[in-house]
Amino acid sequence: MDYQKLTPHELTQIKTLGQLKAAGYQPKSIKEELRDNLILKIKRKENVFEGIWGYEDTVIPDIERAILSRHNINLLGLRGQAKTRIARMMTHLLDEYVPVVFGSELNDDPLAPLSTYAKEKIEEKGDDTPISWWHRDDRYTEKLATPDVSVADLIGDVDPIKAATMKLSYNDERVIHYGLVPRSHRSIFVINELPDLQARIQVALFNILQEGDIQIRGFKLRLPLDIQFVFTANPEDYTNRGSIVTPLKDRIESQIITHYPKSIEIGRRITEQEANLKGKPLDNIYVPELMKDLIEQIAIEARASEYVDEKSGVSARLTISAYENLMSAAERRMYMNGESNTMVRIADLIGVIPAITGKVELVYEGEQEGAGIVAYSLIGKAIRSQFVNYFPSPEQKKKSKEGNPYVIPLAWFGEGNELDILASQSDKEYKTALNSVPGLEEVVTQLVKSLPEKEKEFFMEFALHGLAEYSQLSKKMLDTGLKFKDLFSSMFDMGPGDEDDFEEDDL
Repeated sequence: MDYQKLTPHELTQIKTLGQLKAAGYQPKSIKEELRDNLILKIKRKENVFEGIWGYEDTVIPDIERAILSRHNINLLGLRGQAKTRIARMMTHLLDEYVPVVFGSELNDDPLAPLSTYAKEKIEEKGDDTPISWWHRDDRYTEKLATPDVSVADLIGDVDPIKAATMKLSYNDERVIHYGLVPRSHRSIFVINELPDLQARIQVALFNILQEGDIQIRGFKLRLPLDIQFVFTANPEDYTNRGSIVTPLKDRIESQIITHYPKSIEIGRRITEQEANLKGKPLDNIYVPELMKDLIEQIAIEARASEYVDEKSGVSARLTISAYENLMSAAERRMYMNGESNTMVRIADLIGVIPAITGKVELVYEGEQEGAGIVAYSLIGKAIRSQFVNYFPSPEQKKKSKEGNPYVIPLAWFGEGNELDILASQSDKEYKTALNSVPGLEEVVTQLVKSLPEKEKEFFMEFALHGLAEYSQLSKKMLDTGLKFKDLFSSMFDMGPGDEDDFEEDDL
């Protein structure tokens, strides 16, 4: 019988140690297991980390090299860079099932037992020792490093109740209650945010990584634990909360640096994949491609903003939550107006602000309103950045001798006219309001290439927002939406507190 050729069903029919030996089973370390299965997948050109975008030429090759080198791994990067997800997906490289001595708390290999229980059971029953099968999905342990994690949690401690119940001396190994690390024998063990682990706890991991020795309340045990360690760490933690002690860092053979999406296209792919839109009437809500770009642009602006803490980073969860809120804003309006279909609007980005404020750490934390103001500013900067991909810069056209395409709508506002875009406006009211601005439709139809008919009003609103961001119009946020008016007349009409509606660049 060739063990390697047995199907999962055939494997699980093997019930005893004797049957396992007859099948030709040979013990294999978890690092060899990961390595062998990775080699097979590389040869078959299979993607190990399905759904991880933007790392194809950077992080994933580094991880694969580390696995081929049988290394423990530290994934170093800011929050929201898929570090934990990558670690969880490494289980796909494990054999589907491996045999264990039935009832052993350390998941002992029947041909290479570690625990006293497994050794005694095999000595007592020999080839009749019962075995069970362990699925790869269960061979994963994850622990978040927090200051209250103890050596007992990770390594183990003496269990007085076990000693009393079994009438054992405290000199007997069987009184030990093993912690998470020994119980993860033959598994992938992940410690998230490693620098948050107290230094003395990190020290307890030294010999496990290198020698396989553990010490519990005076018991010095030689346990050659077979574990694939994966650590994650945030560079911010090195300065704010702690660090990885040097001897432990030296024993982690591969440190791999992760990063944020390097393009809007990759960011969009991640957002659309991860956004939870279950139950939403997606067929009834139209989302222009520009809007998807704007959502990603907000994150890009946040990562470059002087107001957002660069060391903390801006998680990909920002764009995911923002996209979910955007769809909910359109969905809510559709239900309020009794409409069967709608399209997202630029004004719907106001509903995205709550998804931003909780995802950015400000350089200077002040009043709660501070995060909201920054979020509103980031949306404006995203619009400004994307505007010139579709329209000529208003600043350049203002100075150009070729004529300013924005002159007619700007003149209309200059005559004292105002325009309100309200969150609850029906599609009909929304279109009527935009079409009331002379020359605005012509700006869009003449300047936007390959403009879909259904997106005409969307781009008309986008043009107004862009003109406001380039200081050609005033844009003020209302409780119920947005108001556009002439920039200079609005400066003279400012009441107390209205100064905040303008940025320094606008004045």
